[in-house]
Amino acid sequence: MTSLEARTQNEDSGPGGYAAARLLLLHEKERSGPPRRAALARLTDDWLAALFAAAAPPRGTALVAVGGYGRGELSPRSDLDLLLLHDGSADKAAVAALADRIWYPVWDLGMALDHSVRTPAEARTTAGEDLKVQLGLLDARHVAGDTGLVAALRTTVLADWRNQAPKRLPELDELCRERADRMGELQFLLEPDLKEARGGLRDAQVLRAVAASWLADAPREGLDAARRRLLDARDALHLATGRATDRLALQEQDAVARELGLLDADTLLREVYEAARIISYATDVTWREVNRVLKARSARPRLRALLGGRAGGGRAAGRTGAGRVGGPKAPVERTPLAEGVVEMDGEVVLALSAKPDRDPVLPLRAAAAAAQSGLPISLHAVRRLAAAAKPLPVPWPAEAREELVTLLGAGEATVPVWEALEAEGLITRLLPDWERVRCRPQRNPVHTWTVDRHLVETAARAASLTRRVGRPDLLLVAALLHDIGKGWPGDHSVAGETIARDLATRIGFDRTDTGIIATAVRHHLLLVETATRRDLDDPATVQSVADAVGTLGTLELLHALTEADALATGPAAWSSWRASLVADLVKRVAGVLAGEPLPDPEAAAPSAEQERLAIEALRTGEPVLTLHTEPVVTEPEEPEPVGVELLIALPEQPGVLPAVAGVLALHRLTVRAADLRAVELPTGIGAGAVLVLDWRVAAEYGSLPEAARLRADLVRALDGSLDIPARLAEREAAYPRRRGLTAPPPRVTVAAAQSRLATVIEVRAQDAPGLLHRIGRALEGAEVRVRSAHVSTLGANAVDTLYVTRPDGSLLPDEEAVDLARALESALR
Repeated sequence: MTSLEARTQNEDSGPGGYAAARLLLLHEKERSGPPRRAALARLTDDWLAALFAAAAPPRGTALVAVGGYGRGELSPRSDLDLLLLHDGSADKAAVAALADRIWYPVWDLGMALDHSVRTPAEARTTAGEDLKVQLGLLDARHVAGDTGLVAALRTTVLADWRNQAPKRLPELDELCRERADRMGELQFLLEPDLKEARGGLRDAQVLRAVAASWLADAPREGLDAARRRLLDARDALHLATGRATDRLALQEQDAVARELGLLDADTLLREVYEAARIISYATDVTWREVNRVLKARSARPRLRALLGGRAGGGRAAGRTGAGRVGGPKAPVERTPLAEGVVEMDGEVVLALSAKPDRDPVLPLRAAAAAAQSGLPISLHAVRRLAAAAKPLPVPWPAEAREELVTLLGAGEATVPVWEALEAEGLITRLLPDWERVRCRPQRNPVHTWTVDRHLVETAARAASLTRRVGRPDLLLVAALLHDIGKGWPGDHSVAGETIARDLATRIGFDRTDTGIIATAVRHHLLLVETATRRDLDDPATVQSVADAVGTLGTLELLHALTEADALATGPAAWSSWRASLVADLVKRVAGVLAGEPLPDPEAAAPSAEQERLAIEALRTGEPVLTLHTEPVVTEPEEPEPVGVELLIALPEQPGVLPAVAGVLALHRLTVRAADLRAVELPTGIGAGAVLVLDWRVAAEYGSLPEAARLRADLVRALDGSLDIPARLAEREAAYPRRRGLTAPPPRVTVAAAQSRLATVIEVRAQDAPGLLHRIGRALEGAEVRVRSAHVSTLGANAVDTLYVTRPDGSLLPDEEAVDLARALESALR
């Protein structure tokens, strides 16, 4: 007993004494983690026991801690789970008065209390009806009163749980799945719920309950440490926020990391993810074993009846073994899958003849066989391989390289097999650089996964695209390695190129193939960034991509890798619009690589539709516009709209870009690209320049506005009767923002695009209604002309690329371009 606890026993048992002692305990820096949680539970026990004794309890009553408190794991802001147990002999009014003497002091301290008053029979009945109550009672612990009553309840509850396990465990499994679907996977969430998310503290509690059923047990290695790590993180979260919360919000992570003595929030998340991964893997293995056991049990009655029928009676059945405890066992079937690898009982296991210590390729062969068969690899097999497998020589033999490609080519089935290998350290043994990306968080909300899981998901996506490339093996390995540089400082593509070159050599690829993989990793973002942020009609754009790619084979590999990477990133990273832009760029680059000349955009004549609108605008002196839906066919009979083409023609005048952008923002239209050009009409039609704007837009939600309404608002915006800045300010004030989050400031740079048509300005900023309108106003004030704009939005971040010139169409000198970028950045702040 510590001096603090001893002093507390001598103090008043009222709330004041306990509260003061509790506060002192929580601020003892030298005591944290399990010792502090246990000390807090003991302190609370002593206080509640004193309250119980002071209330002169009737005979046959006891105070019982259940749930987390029953396990002796009290976090600073944990609620108290208490059961007042009585044998039914005492007067109901006396029991109610006893409850009040305990509950009210707890409430007086502002503590959350989950309480109940029951007899043992009532507790059993409630547990039989409510699975959560039964799980809480599995951790029941005596605090005060009749110890025999509590011991009897524990014995009965455990016996009920074990007897009912075949019925209740499937129900528990279903509850866990529903919770996982609702809360997500802790190991991948940027703001995880430490308790309820899959792989969290609730799942750790479930594993204890499954073990208590005696039906199956979880893999224990690392499980207790993982659970302690999550409990420590929750303690720190409670202390940092002063609230009873399990959600590790972004704005709290730095404070929680400091409380735990960690370097930063990323280190905190990585530790949390590691713990969650261990619990998730143990959960998968445990439920697989539960289902296997339950399936075997359900098969025994059928087998017993079959054997009994053949033997002709009960005595004969007894001779076959049907009368023995557990009943007859079906013969174990082993189906060969590969050399040293077999399927047994729905899992991939090692053959009896397998010799991991003499067969260095066996881990990859077993993993490939499991993934190709769509089967889990058994825990025992993975651990045996991790303990006994002989290291692969460097470079790997051809068989090992082929088995890796086979594993990656299995698609979605690759993921659980890869995770099983990773859980036992086999992946970092095969690919040492994997350790730097393992469980590494990605703070871009567009990303669904951690870096390592994203790499595996990309390879799984790439498996469905292998028919599009000449070298599927290079595509799969490049997909696995494309973000491997994220474990190093600086540009991850540059760092990744070096690491990918080393790993490809280690895997056994020759110099040419290694170079292709390294090039794919270096330029894995080239196609999508160029297609969405650059002017594809500019010959310099297409030529720069062709120079970087080099060959048609590398281009087709990059095209497939781009799609796989985006699909594995998250729903916001890929769309029909992006796919069509990338396909257009690939087509143009392929032409250059095949020796075809690039068309001169300056020589391109306006289309018939553009010329018709220009004539009408010149005749009326007002804006005219049309809307055209643009379908792209993703499947033979399923056209999917990628947006709407908005054509506008109007006599050339100042303020066109901000006016159009503002009107579109007011009508909740997202701008994807904008092309502006002055059209000179043929002699005799009319005099004066006409500005033609070709915009690609999409509705944020709902249907598209009518063209007549857009035109009317554009006329008002140009004559000044529509106050766009004021209207957008109202929208900005109502725009939803994350509480406590401050967006980074905008950044404007001059891109080294080497365009001979215009100076390229790149704007990176927080996406918000009217952003392009504000950019247009700033550019109008700088007296530059916008040739085209290309808008790319990922999550809350916008990247707008603007091709600008002087009023006479010439490029801006370097110094003038830098000054423009600074002025634009200042205006956007």
